Amino acid sequence: MFELSSDKVMSKRFALISLVILTYFMSNFATTSLAEDVMRFPAPEFSTAYDFPDTTIPAPTTQTAQWIDVFLLTLALSVASWLAVKKRSRRGIFWLSIICLIYFGFIKQGCVCPIGSIQNVALGIFDSNYAIPMTVLLFFIIPLAFALFLGRVFCSSVCALGAIQDLVILKPINLPKKLTMALSMIPYIYLGSAILFAATNTGFIICRYDPFIGFFRLNGNAPYLYLGAGFLLSGVFIARPYCRFFCPYGVLLGWMSQFSRWHLAITPTECVDCRLCEASCPFDYIDKPNTGLDRENRETGVHRLGYLFAMIPVLVILGGWIGHRMSVPMSSYNNTVFLAEQVIAEQMDSALEPTLQTETYRSMGMSEDELLTKAALVRSRMNMGGWLLGGFLGLIFGVKLIKISTVRSRKDYEVHRSTCFSCARCCSYCPSDEMWKSNFVPGSEAYSQAMSLLEPGKFSESNTAKETVESKV
Repeated sequence: MFELSSDKVMSKRFALISLVILTYFMSNFATTSLAEDVMRFPAPEFSTAYDFPDTTIPAPTTQTAQWIDVFLLTLALSVASWLAVKKRSRRGIFWLSIICLIYFGFIKQGCVCPIGSIQNVALGIFDSNYAIPMTVLLFFIIPLAFALFLGRVFCSSVCALGAIQDLVILKPINLPKKLTMALSMIPYIYLGSAILFAATNTGFIICRYDPFIGFFRLNGNAPYLYLGAGFLLSGVFIARPYCRFFCPYGVLLGWMSQFSRWHLAITPTECVDCRLCEASCPFDYIDKPNTGLDRENRETGVHRLGYLFAMIPVLVILGGWIGHRMSVPMSSYNNTVFLAEQVIAEQMDSALEPTLQTETYRSMGMSEDELLTKAALVRSRMNMGGWLLGGFLGLIFGVKLIKISTVRSRKDYEVHRSTCFSCARCCSYCPSDEMWKSNFVPGSEAYSQAMSLLEPGKFSESNTAKETVESKV
């Protein structure tokens, strides 16, 4: 059992408040930003001299430079895998994350990144007129391939978004399990919405709402900088909030990592139940032993599991219907649909002044029937996508409920494969690891740091755990 001191309680309350405010701000930010600053139509040609402002989009890179980036990504992932799985070195992973943050973050200005490449892949699948560059496709596939065999080593140190959040983890606290389960649905919503918007050529929302792109490019609008600052501020107490509760690519990495054969492990030999790994993980991604605990009646569990399986079709249909209802407002963010709505509104109300978009449309000579046909096609695709997105989210929600109600027996402390970032924080705190046995020489700095994790108030069984470590040493 955990016992939090008054300072811990205050930190926990502050972190929860920060997370609620951040989630609220992001939802409002997405709504207002889409409505206000999306370019609804190509910029018109000005007949007078006009100086266009500098954009914050990186200049196109040469084909050679793109292949160099692919090589460096593969090299970084290989080094991260070696450091995490073989060397089990937190220090090595930390310095690699600094290098990747500098190169993939500030030098490459966050583009291209595997997270944003989700949208390129979706657009390439659903739009025959778009040919996805091979280098972008490789940026999407390579981290997933590494995750399939070695776990989420991309998250450990190669991802610039994760690296910048890692630097601000100062007083991490564990959030309530029910809250983390609820927040874990956000990445699925984000992933499905990003695919839907990209597939209908509505926009690349992952790139638009990247919270740290303004920092990487040393430029950006104030709302985007505030968004990134909010994530970093909450990251002082809630370790890696974007990675854990928003990142859409993390969903795909988690699916792959579940099947990884050479995933980082906490205890290479035997577990002595010292709980140091549990104390050292700021993400609460370590599954605890559950042997010897009281189990509920088997018949009760089977009945509940049967009800949950029966609920899945209902959740899928209900989610699909909600997605269908949301398809109309979502389609309004598409340039063609938005323009068609403006044209129809001006026709129905002669008092409305023509907008720049509608005037430009009329000057191009496109017929109204052609515009409405294109808008209807987008609406139809968005409606179908809404059904699929809602059904997908309903299925995910049902599967999560089933996972909560089923428990696998564990004798040792184990990393949670689908969520573990392979950061190797827990490795150097394991007294059973021959590689880090020097950390547990009484009187050394490393030993004192490890024992500080077992301070009174952190664990109620801290004295017992300390005696266990000392006996192991």
